[in-house]
Amino acid sequence: MTQEFPRFEANRAAILEAALPHAAFDGWSQAVLARAATEAGLPEGADALYFPRGPVDAIDFWNLQADRAMAAALSAMDLPALKVRQRIEAAVMARLTPARPHREAARRAAGRLMLPDAAGTNARILWRTADAMWRAVGDSSTDFNFYSKRTILSGVYAATFPVFLDDRDADLAVTRAFLQRRIENVMQFEKAKAKVRKATADLPDPLAVLARLRHGPAQRRAR
Repeated sequence: MTQEFPRFEANRAAILEAALPHAAFDGWSQAVLARAATEAGLPEGADALYFPRGPVDAIDFWNLQADRAMAAALSAMDLPALKVRQRIEAAVMARLTPARPHREAARRAAGRLMLPDAAGTNARILWRTADAMWRAVGDSSTDFNFYSKRTILSGVYAATFPVFLDDRDADLAVTRAFLQRRIENVMQFEKAKAKVRKATADLPDPLAVLARLRHGPAQRRAR
């Protein structure tokens, strides 16, 4: 809906931009959004209009903006020239970059999403981000790999995010090194799984064997 109504989108963005400095110190609250709406030049009650669920909606929108910024950054890269692991590294780093000036607001946002009224929102945001990253790097899978890729990347991103929040290196070297290790761990695990599948390809299916035992020997065909 926001992309169909530019003014609605612009006003939400204006409130969010005004709220970020306050959220870093005061946390994410309705009072912070109300103050931000006033600073954005919007009438009283605009915060509730543009963010019906209050801070939870504002945090959700902030993450959506970061997903879009990540996709835009990757669109300017020569992704086909990169290996898959390099593409994923670039996607995660591009996704984290917009939050660099607002680390404390991001830290407070993570805590706010742990409260009961935000149940399920954090998981939904994480899945949407993983999906956005895979799509941005050119993934077109539609089978089981679609879900497994996003599940794995969700875990990698969730593990990297706290490291990013505490990384004060100008080039985010600590974050990047941690991310590279996590990606390498996943790659090694996938290679191990492939070897196991290859080694056991000619072995009988244990589930099929159990099924035959359960139902007894097959009846001979009547002559």
